[in-house]
Amino acid sequence: MSSSTQPFRLAVIGSGPAGVYAAETLLRSAPVKSGELAVEIDLYDQLPTPFGLIRYGVAPDHPRIKGIITALHRILDRGDIRFLGDVEFGTDLTIQDLHTHYDAAIFATGALKDADLDIPGIDLEGSFGAADFVAWYDGNPDYPREWALDKESVAVIGNGNVALDVARVLAKSADELLRTEIPANVHADLAAAATTDVHVFGRRGPAQSKFSPLETRELAHPKGVQVVLEGRDLEQITEAEWEAIRADKRTDQIVSTFEGWLEEQRRREAAGEEPTDAHGGPVQRRLHLHFWHRPVEVLGEDGKVTGMRFERTRLEEDGSLVGTGELVDYELGAVYRAVGYFGSALPGVPYDESRGVIHNAAGRVTKADGTVIPGVYANGWIKRGPVGLIGATKSDAIETISSLLEDIDAGVLTPAPERDADAILRTFDERGVEYTTWEGWRALDEHEKSLGAAEVDAEGEPRARVKVVEREEMVRVSRDGMTTISVSTPA
Repeated sequence: MSSSTQPFRLAVIGSGPAGVYAAETLLRSAPVKSGELAVEIDLYDQLPTPFGLIRYGVAPDHPRIKGIITALHRILDRGDIRFLGDVEFGTDLTIQDLHTHYDAAIFATGALKDADLDIPGIDLEGSFGAADFVAWYDGNPDYPREWALDKESVAVIGNGNVALDVARVLAKSADELLRTEIPANVHADLAAAATTDVHVFGRRGPAQSKFSPLETRELAHPKGVQVVLEGRDLEQITEAEWEAIRADKRTDQIVSTFEGWLEEQRRREAAGEEPTDAHGGPVQRRLHLHFWHRPVEVLGEDGKVTGMRFERTRLEEDGSLVGTGELVDYELGAVYRAVGYFGSALPGVPYDESRGVIHNAAGRVTKADGTVIPGVYANGWIKRGPVGLIGATKSDAIETISSLLEDIDAGVLTPAPERDADAILRTFDERGVEYTTWEGWRALDEHEKSLGAAEVDAEGEPRARVKVVEREEMVRVSRDGMTTISVSTPA
């Protein structure tokens, strides 16, 4: 790795974990730490705030996951990565701008859209993508402020973490969510919701659900919520599968939780007792868990959702899932599909429409035919697809940065013609782009905390934070908190 008197300039598009970890991995690399390679990194986001899907894609009542923000905040707070928010790639910042101002660029834009569920009726009024609902209740400024929650019985299709989050938010009382950073408009809509029954449907059995043991137990924690199971879903498990369940600690804990709920449910029914929530209180909402259900059709009338049809499934001895031919209909007023995320195309960047990812090899962006495009890289879900958690994102970053360092060492990257760090800021000023900075985020962060301190939750305790939802207000608070930006003029 040859040294240079000029820093290596890198742009990272996307400030979620994939973007931050890519930048951090480069800064922690041996060439940078030894002083052999000096770097300047600009971290971009289309939103005025950093942290991406961690801020706008995780349920507000998941403080452990939200805690990842603390780690990301610590990295960005050091000052060796420049954050530039409210900059939309493709309009405010183009692929040509990247080639002009940076020696390389890493795309870490994630996967924000809902994957398709290709069944009849999926486009009826009242059928929603879970990703849109999550963005709404997380206060993403690019989504509607109101959400109609006027149906008593709703379905959530999927057995992953997002399905669990959506079901829990729909079933939980709005006041319980006041202890979180839930925006005021979201709390108001949830408080007025007519929802009494939330049905979660999975294609496979209880042992194949992707919930963690803790997340499973937490389903029954909200006050006023009863978890309801179908006895036949557990009775369908074969003896061989039971042996495999008991041999795996994680799976055993999950299925044992289901067994305990079902046993208590049956005991109360046999004794003629009224059901209660996990705290012994009255039931106000029911969370139904359905397994072995493959979606067949969303049923409707006059263009609106009225129910869903499923086919019962079972596992073959080789573990493959097959339909039994038995069809089951449910009356429902709304459907939320949580069957996965899907990446979006970026202007000027090769994109695989079938997989929703950027064409790449070990993080190096390629054309569709596999030809490497020098100086352009990818990381995270837009690189590999929406699978895996934070650990996988860190491994991705190591691979991508290793490819980048190999290319620097091989001398295959074309140096940027405009190397002045302030040049891109002058371009934004000329285009009227009111970008935000890390200093601006700190101001917005404190503002949201002050809004929370001025309110109390259901227990009378001050709230930790209340999110600002309107983009214009986010930008105003951020820009007001930024010191006068001194952009140098070229000699």
